Formats: sequence, C-alpha cells, structure tokens
Amino acid sequence: MRLNKYLALCGVGSRRKVEEFIFAGRVVCGGYQVTEPGYDVPDGQIVTVDDIEVHPEKKIYMVLHKPRGYICAVTDRKYPVVLDLLPRKYDYYRLFPVGRLDLQSEGLLMLTNDGDFSQEMIHPRAGITKEYEVLLDRIPQHEDLKKMRSGTYYENRPLRPVSIDFISRVPEGRWLRFVLNEGVKREVRIMAALANLNVQVLFRRKIGKMELRQLKSGCAREYTADQLRKMIKFGGIV
Repeated sequence: MRLNKYLALCGVGSRRKVEEFIFAGRVVCGGYQVTEPGYDVPDGQIVTVDDIEVHPEKKIYMVLHKPRGYICAVTDRKYPVVLDLLPRKYDYYRLFPVGRLDLQSEGLLMLTNDGDFSQEMIHPRAGITKEYEVLLDRIPQHEDLKKMRSGTYYENRPLRPVSIDFISRVPEGRWLRFVLNEGVKREVRIMAALANLNVQVLFRRKIGKMELRQLKSGCAREYTADQLRKMIKFGGIV
C-alpha cells in the first residue's frame, strides 16, 4: 500500500496533510526515514510519525435514527451532535456523518470513518435518491405543487426534486413525500418556501432502497460496507 494512503487509513490526516508530514521527514518506515508518498509499505512493517507508531483504523459503518435537536457534525459549541448518541466505545474511531440532516430534521443517517465510502454515497454520480416524509403547515394547492416540482437555484446549484406526492396520513393533505437526487443543505425547506409553505416535520425515510422502520429514535446499528451497499441498491429494512 502506498505510504500516503496507509497514513490516511491510520487517521493521521487527509492524503494532502500526510504528504506534508512525509516531505517534512517526520515519517519512518522500518527504521528508515521515508520522504516519498508513493513508497510501498510492506505488510507488517512498523511505521511511525514523530516517533509514534501508527496503525490503520478499523473501518466502521453505522445507521442511526437521528432525532430532532442534534447537529450532523463531529463537534458543536451550541448543540449536541449525532456522535453523542453512540456508545462511548465508538469515540476511538473518529466517526462522522455521511451527508446531513438539519437540527430539526429526523430519520435515517449513516455514520462512518471511511472517507472513500462517504464520497461513494453522497456523490451525485452515484444516483442514490433520498426519500423524505414532510408535514406542511397547510394543504398545498395545485400552484404550490407546481412551484415546488419546478425547483429553483440555490448557491448557483439547481434544486429540483425527482418527485413530490401526497401521503395518505392525518392530517390529510398536509403530508407529502419528497424524493431527491441530492441532499443539498435544507433542500426540502427551500422548496417549500418557494410556495410560502413551512415544514413542521421532516423525516428521512429512505436512502436509496434502504428504509428506516425498526430502529428507535436515537438508536444506531453497525453494519459492513457491503451490507449497506446491498440494502441501498436492492432494498432492506433497518
């Protein structure tokens, strides 16, 4: 494995950051200083950074039922973060949320310490849709739906839903299902605002074909990367 990738897997820093360490002569492999990021680290070789031995971190993949009142961040000075909901044994693994749900939103969220997996899940070319169940403050009229379905631009990015449909649920006429291609920050709320509608409840039900049904609010469950990929692609209940 290339040295820069090896150090990134050890949690030393990003690929760019670890290359700074390598060029600065702070990395020793097998007792010898190495300044080439492409150096091939043999299996079992001892690698140190600033005389501290480092080892690749175990990759963790989790699904969380995010409740309201938590920020999708690693740390925050004002609000509790989603990592606060996990058992303390996961503190060591430096997990982070894959995508985000805002403070007042609920539902399905993935957590990992695998940057490549995260990018695979959130990159637009992956084509992974997100499904949200949304309670509005009033019944949207035909023109309201037309405005939301037409989409808009936000920070020079087009926002347009895959679909918006009614859900048969009390209070009738105020529940909608939004299916989106991307999870742009506050996208559903921005679309609702186009029609002068306010979102009272926003619940992410699905990522791809993986559906939240069993996990209680605030609870998490660990999976493998392949298990999550299969559920997202072919369907699965969490």
